[in-house]
Amino acid sequence: IATWVAHHLQTSGFTMSHSVTCSTALHAVLHAVTWLESGRCERFLAGGSEAPLTPFTIAQMKALRICAGDENQSYPCRALDLQKNTNTMVLGEGAACFALEKNPDNPVAWIAGLGFANEQIETATSTSEIGLSASMQMALQEAELETVDVLVCHAPGTRLGDTAEIRAVQQVFGKNIPFCTSNKWKIGHTLGASGAMSLEAALMMFITQQIIKIPYLAPELHQEPQQINTVMVNATGFGGNAVSVILKNGKIK
Repeated sequence: IATWVAHHLQTSGFTMSHSVTCSTALHAVLHAVTWLESGRCERFLAGGSEAPLTPFTIAQMKALRICAGDENQSYPCRALDLQKNTNTMVLGEGAACFALEKNPDNPVAWIAGLGFANEQIETATSTSEIGLSASMQMALQEAELETVDVLVCHAPGTRLGDTAEIRAVQQVFGKNIPFCTSNKWKIGHTLGASGAMSLEAALMMFITQQIIKIPYLAPELHQEPQQINTVMVNATGFGGNAVSVILKNGKIK
């Protein structure tokens, strides 16, 4: 995809594509920041795209037994609902691309911290909090923060995945747990694009200063911040990898 974007833009700059399953888009951001910091470029486009609504991919997800059932519910994907007694992942499609610069004139957000980790797993997906815990701690350390205003969770809507992420959040933030949200209840799990869609949600919260609320969760579960100045975005991929990105409101230096 990156090659065709470069072809369309008629650019002669460095181009690369990669697939790290559900954390692909955030890994693209990691690469972009590294290239910018290296001094080899001043601007970088990074993002993720996926169109998984095919018989093959749907059959894969059903074989893993992580998809939502056929029940007629208002919200088939119940991401971050720790009371659910079944898996509720729903596939979605999406794409998002971001323009990163070293010295932007009017940025929507600053990348304040990056974190990444890999953990040893016995199956394709992780049911442990180890990877996300390590990536979140690394991002907070780089950003020199103890907590953030909002956390956009990976939260695929599976019982084990959601529970493991909340355990990681509790372990990392302790009593300073940020407002936790997700967009998968609304747009589904866009797999390789999911990290990009979560970054887009973070930017929209900066612009509108409005929290993305999850309609089926009790409002008193999380304390809403008065201002949205820092947002962390999580993503995990098959194979036990995790990425966390902390953004700061572009209006704040």
